Amino acid sequence: MKVRVLGILSLLVVVIVVTVSSVILTSASRELTQELQINRVAALNRFAQLASDAAEDNDTTQLQREMDRYSELYGEGILIRLQEKTLGSGGLTADRPEARDALNRASLNLSDTTLNPIRAFGSGTDIISRSFGTASQVLGEVVLEVDLDAARQKLRERWFVVVLAALALGALLLLAASRITGWVLRPVHRLSKAVHELETTGKTTQLPEAGPPELRELSRSFTAMAGTVTESMESQRRLIADTSHQLRNPVGALRLRIDLLQLALRSDPEKEAAAGVVAELERVEEMLDGVLKLAAAEHRAFEGSSRVEHTEHKRLAVIDPYPVLQGEVERATPAAHRAGSELTLKGPASELHIVCDPDELAHMVGELLTNAIKYAPGSRITVATQQTSGGTAVVISDDGPGLPAEQLAESTTRFWRAPQHNKIPGNGLGMTIVERLAQANGGRLILQTSEPHGLVARLEFAGPGDGSHV
Repeated sequence: MKVRVLGILSLLVVVIVVTVSSVILTSASRELTQELQINRVAALNRFAQLASDAAEDNDTTQLQREMDRYSELYGEGILIRLQEKTLGSGGLTADRPEARDALNRASLNLSDTTLNPIRAFGSGTDIISRSFGTASQVLGEVVLEVDLDAARQKLRERWFVVVLAALALGALLLLAASRITGWVLRPVHRLSKAVHELETTGKTTQLPEAGPPELRELSRSFTAMAGTVTESMESQRRLIADTSHQLRNPVGALRLRIDLLQLALRSDPEKEAAAGVVAELERVEEMLDGVLKLAAAEHRAFEGSSRVEHTEHKRLAVIDPYPVLQGEVERATPAAHRAGSELTLKGPASELHIVCDPDELAHMVGELLTNAIKYAPGSRITVATQQTSGGTAVVISDDGPGLPAEQLAESTTRFWRAPQHNKIPGNGLGMTIVERLAQANGGRLILQTSEPHGLVARLEFAGPGDGSHV
């Protein structure tokens, strides 16, 4: 946004500077033209008077001397046509077309004493003329050649000064525009960042009241709104967690009563019905455990997002993930054998470290291994670590049926389960819990399809050198 605003302001600055400079330079050209014209018209009138006196005295010696002296001093030619003869100096003759035209106009008593506007980078001379004589008779004509080079040089010097001043003014205006734009847009950028933070973490920091009054009021309003939204979301999380926790007691009591009831049952149909109730209770208990784990994971995710922006969380540490992976693989191996799967842990090529809570890393890896064993029975499951450009990734892959590409984006949604897995026990919270815990540790969960078939789950974490996560 700043670039776009500065682009518009820069265009306005250029237009303003060019306009002001053009006005100044046009005024300078007009001033120099008028100054030169006044001087040369005075000289033209003087020679007209001298020519008139010479015509009356019939002696042009003094007139020729004055013409030669003027041409030698100013480098400008003079042409005077009398009734008997024509005088010239400075190389100006009646053979030149412009001089001949000027003489003809003056013979008609048409004075031409106006100079064309001076151009800084022009060339050549200009000519002015007038007639002299009595009120009823033209006795002759005077033509004066005007050298414009000196005036052009002065105008070029003014051009140089004006261009330098314009560049300095433009730079100053652009600097001021940049400062003002930054002052105006800084609260907007803070607000945009706060909105993104609120969207991803559910909480945000208090915005400083800076910038124009309207943006300060907007910052205050957004901070109040964000506080209300955060409090509401936190209340919802606490309600879900507390409700799930409180439901465990009556569910546990109901489970105990059914266990006692099973001891008193004698017929097979009654025992079968009781076993169905127990299975449903186990499903409810699993759902409550999943909800509690998800609530804890979301709390850690929000807590971790706040930590990244503010203070270091004490649970995070620089660890070697391999021992954690080794422990989880050993724990999951019996279940993998029962499912007919082959579980393999690949050792790292070199020692790698990540920034993560080791208990939560174990929880994430355990959930991913459980999913792989449950939904890809009989497959080969591989656990490994990989070096990435920003840190280290824990990769858990299998060659099972996997998920279609269109289902991967939905797989981390709460309670979502693939239609083909509806008959497999589960609550649809495992991937959501893993994603939230990864966020809490400054990492991310990436799900990809494996070729020719299978699923790859990548947990990417920052290395110990990434200051944003330590």
